[in-house]
Amino acid sequence: MKITRILLLLCALPLAHAQQPPAFVPNYDEAKVGTYTLPDPLTMNDGSKVLTAQQWRKRRAELLRLFAENVYGRTPTTKPKLRFAEKLRDPNALGGLATRREITIQLTPKSAGPTINLLLYVPNKRAGRVPAFLAMNYGGNHAVHPDPKITLATAWMRENKDNGIVNNRATEKSRGTEARRWPLEMIVQRGYAVATFYYGDLFPDHNNGRPDSIIPHLSKDEDWNAIGAWAWGLSRALDYLEHDKDIDARRVAVMGHSRHGKAALWAGAQDERFAIVISNDSGESGAALARRNFGETVARINTAFPHWFNAKYKTYNDRVAALPIDQHEILALIAPRPLYVASAVEDQWADPRGEFLSAQAASPVYQLLGKDGLNATQMPGMHQPVMSMIGYHIRVGVHDVTKYDWEQFLNFADRHLRQK
Repeated sequence: MKITRILLLLCALPLAHAQQPPAFVPNYDEAKVGTYTLPDPLTMNDGSKVLTAQQWRKRRAELLRLFAENVYGRTPTTKPKLRFAEKLRDPNALGGLATRREITIQLTPKSAGPTINLLLYVPNKRAGRVPAFLAMNYGGNHAVHPDPKITLATAWMRENKDNGIVNNRATEKSRGTEARRWPLEMIVQRGYAVATFYYGDLFPDHNNGRPDSIIPHLSKDEDWNAIGAWAWGLSRALDYLEHDKDIDARRVAVMGHSRHGKAALWAGAQDERFAIVISNDSGESGAALARRNFGETVARINTAFPHWFNAKYKTYNDRVAALPIDQHEILALIAPRPLYVASAVEDQWADPRGEFLSAQAASPVYQLLGKDGLNATQMPGMHQPVMSMIGYHIRVGVHDVTKYDWEQFLNFADRHLRQK
């Protein structure tokens, strides 16, 4: 009897181990980062050096192709025929500071197809067209402010009963749940419009969201995924802003936090119409260097979020050094336009030092194009923002968007957009 019991236990052990793989343990020790060599953004695939702005345009096309092939997937380049319709307008929003509007951007010929529901705040005190910040939101437009007149989002959302998301749908309880991330009054009083839409309008953020995303309506190619869809949607929102008589579309800053920061960088890299690109805590596969073994890794992000990137990216999970590019080069693709990278000291998962080093490594491209890049030889201290053509700050606190972050984004925009 005892021998039988022991044999049963021994047989069970390998199966139990196979069902429970070891948990991912991130490295937060700089001494264990290891050595790595970054690819040179100013060296062509054939080994020749980029010495002129004209040569950079060729190298830029190479880098865009490498990111599309190996990380984000190939986004369709054909611009769709969009239809715009204003649904609601409130000229006394935010206590009379702004006019709030809701615009439907129809993305496909079929009226039942996917749409972007854009929420737009335009300062009432303005002289002519105004610059704007464009960013996606996580909880639906109604979550950015408790105003009961904002249309309640009806798209799929991640279950969160504490925030009013029940059966994957928003309820009235979810109004204003993201308001702390959106200091709308402050932004509008500084003279900027704010445009936002729910990222789930383009791709529901779960492993099986692709069939309900914009992708099947545009391409049967399996090569792009959620980050590409969200980036594509940011460009479609800019298409609308080019038609809006209140907005100066030449002065639109695209901003993104976390996964939205990854999408904002990819949108800004591909679409040179964006005047400023802002990454807030975008971390792995965003602003942070992939080759640094610190915090989240390529293997971890591809395992946790397989629907974000293309299939080929997953083949680099255990061989990151084989990637033909690294994230400093997506920052370089923003050049010579202003770029801002923001980090938080307690957000070690996103590797703040890796974000700073990435911005630093992008600087030679800016310098080639006559700009100063990141004007910092060492990582700055807390709340000591660098306001060069590549801006950077690290603040106290956790993975989030705060009033302090927005104050720096506004100061950076004042510096680079008010001169135009």
